[in-house]
Amino acid sequence: MSADLQPTLRGELVALRPIEPDDWDALYAVASDPLIWAVHPVHDRWQEPVFRRFFDEGLASGGGLVATDPVSGAVIGFSRYDLARVEPGEVEIGWTFLARNYWGGAANADLKRLMIGHALRHFDRALFLVGEANIRSRRAMEKIGGRLTDRTYDADYPSGIVRHVIYAIDREGFAAGPLA
Repeated sequence: MSADLQPTLRGELVALRPIEPDDWDALYAVASDPLIWAVHPVHDRWQEPVFRRFFDEGLASGGGLVATDPVSGAVIGFSRYDLARVEPGEVEIGWTFLARNYWGGAANADLKRLMIGHALRHFDRALFLVGEANIRSRRAMEKIGGRLTDRTYDADYPSGIVRHVIYAIDREGFAAGPLA
């Protein structure tokens, strides 16, 4: 299925555009906050060499999106579409982080509304892999209508294997859910 995995999308609180190599400085300025990664399985991603790998993977993925404030244009975070760990008719949305002053639900909900809405024009469902112990991200998924599936994924990180649980949002769930 052909889909634009690097669209330009604009919401009330977040705008998304394709990542570019010149985004390094602005994205690292946001990602260098250790508290963003405190409960993440890769809790040292705030360090330059670790974030450099993340950034380079985002560029190479063909699905990386920079999140900006639609009023100021300031870079506020990142997210990504990916097809590597999904079944036909599915797309993964993940690798999302936002500057802490955009935490609290509204900006994340706007970002996810934009990305899920775009994805479901091309795919039957969007999947979200969340570290099993990452309670903050799991609560955020539930808050936006993510349905916990029985699927899991074990990611091999430098710190060891980390089990991820998988949430899904399909067209029907999105239309009837809190992001509609």
